[in-house]
Amino acid sequence: MPDRLRVFSGSSNPELAQEIADRLYLPIGSITINKFSNENIKVKINESVRGKDVFVVQTSCPPVSDNVMELLIMLHAFKSASAGRITAVLPYFPYVRSDKKDEPRISISARLMADLLATAGADRVLTMDLHADQIQGFFNMPADQLLALPILCKYFEQKKMEDLVVVAGDVGRAKLNRRYAERLNAPLAILDKRREDDSEKAEVVSVIGDVEGKNALMFDDEILTGGSLMELIRALKEKGAKEIYAGITHGILAGQAVERIKESPVKELVLTNTVPVPKEKRIDKIKVLSVAELFAEVIKRIHHSESISTIFAIEK
Repeated sequence: MPDRLRVFSGSSNPELAQEIADRLYLPIGSITINKFSNENIKVKINESVRGKDVFVVQTSCPPVSDNVMELLIMLHAFKSASAGRITAVLPYFPYVRSDKKDEPRISISARLMADLLATAGADRVLTMDLHADQIQGFFNMPADQLLALPILCKYFEQKKMEDLVVVAGDVGRAKLNRRYAERLNAPLAILDKRREDDSEKAEVVSVIGDVEGKNALMFDDEILTGGSLMELIRALKEKGAKEIYAGITHGILAGQAVERIKESPVKELVLTNTVPVPKEKRIDKIKVLSVAELFAEVIKRIHHSESISTIFAIEK
């Protein structure tokens, strides 16, 4: 790999950053990050990056605000150090749910994040499975969205499950889940899910499609507290589904999520490591897949100015 390519890591997910660097046969870049008693953050780059193609890996996980601020300071430091090009690698994009103005007098925070990244010095953004595709339009710079679809589908294809049905968690996720269904050559069912407030718990009122006697497989971009997952499982069980699996890109697993998963009849919950999943949360029902190989390949192609569209193009 040319000497101009460098990969650096913030504090949020150093394991993933190291794995990406390893797959590129590169050492992780040397950087020092200090947080002082007044909670100010200082970033010092310990090597020359003048003219280099720099990729900064930082995901959105607790403490979210600290990690966002740390990333912005890192980007600004690289800009000040005359890096040739700076790409913010955000496996899980911060404030991704705040993507529209659906209430009066609120901020579209995902757009604010895009503006802050540009102001701090990012020339490009690389992310995975945004909550809504429209967020790509918030950027005035190249922004590539990778899909976890090939990673998750490959895992479930190897299981060779019979009587499989892919289930969309709500009408809004039907388009995404249809792509998974086509890839897995399975029919699609849709849950009519209603959420009345910001409690992160939804009520399933009906099921569109046939799930009786079938193995159900659900896909979504993220799981927070698991409240919605419980409703999905209940509805599918009531309709006679056999084993229930879920493939979810970003495993936040906040609050009582792990306990809910453990006590639920879900057979297996498959996550990726876009967000770090601590060992104490990796119960038997939870499987974590790595996205490092995909990110490494895309970083390599960006560095060489090669097309990346074929990586996440979906065969019909």
